[in-house]
Amino acid sequence: MSLYREVDAFRVDDERRRVLEKVVNDIEVRIRINGGMDQRFTASPQALEEFATGYLLGEGLVDSVDDILSIEISDNIIDAEIESGDLDIRRELVMGSDCFGGWRQRVEMVEPVDSDFRVRADDIFRAFKRMVNSAVVWRMTGGTHVAALVTGDEFRVFEDVSRHVAVDKVIGSGAMDGVNFGESFIVYSGRMPADMLIKVVRAGVPIIASNAAPTSSGYDAAQRTGLTMLGFVRGKRFNIYSHPERII
Repeated sequence: MSLYREVDAFRVDDERRRVLEKVVNDIEVRIRINGGMDQRFTASPQALEEFATGYLLGEGLVDSVDDILSIEISDNIIDAEIESGDLDIRRELVMGSDCFGGWRQRVEMVEPVDSDFRVRADDIFRAFKRMVNSAVVWRMTGGTHVAALVTGDEFRVFEDVSRHVAVDKVIGSGAMDGVNFGESFIVYSGRMPADMLIKVVRAGVPIIASNAAPTSSGYDAAQRTGLTMLGFVRGKRFNIYSHPERII
């Protein structure tokens, strides 16, 4: 299934006329975990295995890819089998992560990111430019978010209608390839609430940079978990909101 499709539209300029426009393709995706826990998302149809892997890691349902026993995908339904362990406790964290203030109350349950990795400001700007240039569907439709994981010379980029899912996909792709998250950084489009930043911290990525703004919950989470958070990356400037020692 394509990331976009063409639809009829009417453009009004000097006169109303029929045109063929591209729109981003969004579908409902279900993740069923151990045959019980059932989560539903709106997402783009590509890279669903990467999405599932990143979601399981980012939500703390597994500690590593070794805890994922299998992922099977049929149409838009993902069936994941994981090491059960304390799944009931972890399920409560997932269910509460999107509620107002949910991660403010639970951030102390997240292991802080531990990395001495540092990045030059110019590397951030170059990665951001490369991410934007890779965002083909965004340029066609304006309807996606984009995220990229940068590890040395390796560059993984995904677009999705959901900013959370775009981040899940880059984390999942990196985990499936065994990258060193502690020597990586993420650039991405979109605002930065706490529940999204926690995904990054759980993966062990020490730096995230966005062209948008943090929320107050995101600011609190970044400060408390050791994450270096950059916002308003535009042109040749950005703001560093937490742990600036990693930017040189």
